Amino acid sequence: MKNYVAYMLTMIGAGFWGLTGLFVDSLYSYGFTAWEIVAIRLTVSSTILLIVLLLTQPKKLKIQWKHLPHFFGLGVGSIVFFNWCYFTVMQQTSVSIAVVLLYTAPIFVTILSRFLFHEPITRSKIISLSLTVIGCALAIGLFPFGNLSIPLISIILGILSAFFCGLYSIIGKQVSRHYNFLTTTVYALLTGSIFILPTSGLWNKTDSFQSIEVWLNIAGIAIISTIAAYTLYTLGLAYIESSKAAILGAMEPIVAVLVGVIIFDDQLTLFQTFGIILVISAAFMTVYRKKRKITVKR
Repeated sequence: MKNYVAYMLTMIGAGFWGLTGLFVDSLYSYGFTAWEIVAIRLTVSSTILLIVLLLTQPKKLKIQWKHLPHFFGLGVGSIVFFNWCYFTVMQQTSVSIAVVLLYTAPIFVTILSRFLFHEPITRSKIISLSLTVIGCALAIGLFPFGNLSIPLISIILGILSAFFCGLYSIIGKQVSRHYNFLTTTVYALLTGSIFILPTSGLWNKTDSFQSIEVWLNIAGIAIISTIAAYTLYTLGLAYIESSKAAILGAMEPIVAVLVGVIIFDDQLTLFQTFGIILVISAAFMTVYRKKRKITVKR
C-alpha cells in the first residue's frame, strides 16, 4: 500500500471518531438518554464484530481467562463510563466543549504512566500539559475573565470522560501485549455491552426503534464511528510510522469541533476558539515527542 493511501485511511478513521456527536445528537432528538445510547453503541458494535470474527477469523476469539478482568476494565471503565460522561456533556453543553474537555486525557495518561510504567515526565510533556490546562480554561470560559460559562457538573463529567478515556491507553497497553487489536476491541465492546444492556431499559423504547432514521443513526454510530473508525485507523497504522499515524489521529477533535460549529451551530467566542486550538496543539506535541523518542530508542 502506498504511503499517501495509508495516510488517507488513517485520517478518515480518526475523522469517523469525530462524527460521533452527529449521531448522538440525532438519537437524543428521539428521546434516548446518554446511558441508552452507550448501550446501543456497544451492543450493536460488539454483535457485528463478533459475527464477523466468528465467520472469518474464529481463532482471534480465543483468550485466557486470567485476562478477563482487563477486558472488563476496558469495556466498563474505559468505554461505558467514558461514553456516558462524554455523551452527557454533549447534551448539557455542546459537541465542541465536550471534545475539548475530553482532550485533557493526556494529563491523566502522563500521571498514571509515571507511577505504573515509570515513564519520565519530560519538559515537553509539561509544556504540552500546561497548554492543555490553559486551553481548557479558555474553552470553558474560566479564563481570562473568571466567568465560568459552562455548568460545573458538565466540567466534572468532561474531566471524568478524559480520565476514563485515558484508562483505555493504560489498560490497553497491557492487553495489547497478548492479543490482536480485533480481539481486544471485540471483547472490550462485548464486556461493556454485557454490563450496560441489562440496566439500559431499551426494551421500553420499542416505539422509537420503529423509525428508520433511528436505525440509520444506530448504524452510523456503530459501523462508522466505532467499527470503521478503529479498522481504518489501525489498517493505516500498519503501513506508516506510528508517530505520523498518531498525529493524523488528531483529526478527531478537529472534525468534532467542525461538526459542532457547522451542523449544530455551536457558538464559540474568540477565546474559546483559541483554547481549542491550544488543546489540539498540545495533543500534537505530546504524541509527536513521545513517539519520536520511542522510534529513536528502537
